[in-house]
Amino acid sequence: MGSINKTPNFFRHKPLFGFDIGKSSLKVTQIALSEETKQSKKSNKAKELKDLKLIGYGATSFDGTAIEDGVIVQPELIAKAAQDLFKNQLVGDITTDRVAMAIPSYRTFTRSIQLPVLPARERAEAVRLEIEQYIPLPIEEMYLDYTIVSESDGTTEVLAVAVPKTIVDSYLELAAIMGLEAVLIESTMSAVGRMFSHDQQSDVTSLIIDFGTVSSDISIYDGGILTTGTVEGGGQVFNNVIQKGLGVSASEAAIIKTKYGLSMSKRQKEIETALEPTLEKIVKEVKRLMRYHSEHYGNDRPIQQIITLGGGANMPGLSDYLTSELRLAARTCDPWRHIDLSGLQPPNLSDRSMYATAIGLSLAPPHGVFK
Repeated sequence: MGSINKTPNFFRHKPLFGFDIGKSSLKVTQIALSEETKQSKKSNKAKELKDLKLIGYGATSFDGTAIEDGVIVQPELIAKAAQDLFKNQLVGDITTDRVAMAIPSYRTFTRSIQLPVLPARERAEAVRLEIEQYIPLPIEEMYLDYTIVSESDGTTEVLAVAVPKTIVDSYLELAAIMGLEAVLIESTMSAVGRMFSHDQQSDVTSLIIDFGTVSSDISIYDGGILTTGTVEGGGQVFNNVIQKGLGVSASEAAIIKTKYGLSMSKRQKEIETALEPTLEKIVKEVKRLMRYHSEHYGNDRPIQQIITLGGGANMPGLSDYLTSELRLAARTCDPWRHIDLSGLQPPNLSDRSMYATAIGLSLAPPHGVFK
């Protein structure tokens, strides 16, 4: 796995790397604290963490039949692709066998739950009893975890996440086959929220849209993820509807999406007409979450911006479309903005946003790079 046994002197904590498995692609990143940021952290300036040092990154693809309904059914296919990435395609290096992995949010069951203030053991049981009413599988077939969102006026709000054991266990099997120590498995939106915490404008309530391959994860962030939703429509779906609507080949549709998208062009109207049904689904789900936020949190912390990221976020004109439809400023988040590339070649501009989850994973608490 490259020079996996090397341990640079600047690691004060055991390092890990982020391993993001998509529908048929995977992305990896390893990031460490720079010396300057370490000193800031020693001086209790953790909120000012911005200088993150890139160790290595890369992306590759694998046969999509390796995954069925979220379960890795052919781990050897992904392991082979990953090993080739580590040996031949990395920019920089991966220097550790400790890994943080993400399960797609649309394969998890997430719910915000209001509870009275309870002791930890009673709270855990209350969360279990509450969430099992909303999941389609027996609770015994799920792994369940939760985080406390807020506590006030005798009420505790938690964000509970349940994941089928078959999915988590298949990720653990993949890690074992590759000789990796899995130290964290979480949802993609949890990783994205951690990555976004380093953004200069993460101090205002934000609605985040993570455009994946076939679906988009939507969440509301206010110091952490408050609630989430998932809707059909992602980068590959955009390609497919453009291909069908404009009568072009798959490769031509991909070029049209990334070069023209919804921006001004001779075929703008055709592209808009093709994409409109999919975009309307996304806008509808966004509005639903915005109503939920307004009903539950009032106007004390209104949503002030829309953040787009993920592989599908690079479509020209998408942010302008969302701004017009939702009457909120929308912008694409660059997850590399606060990372010191250490002289390494940066990813292509069009590929930057797709590393958001992998970067968020690599910033997980086990090696201390978090906010």
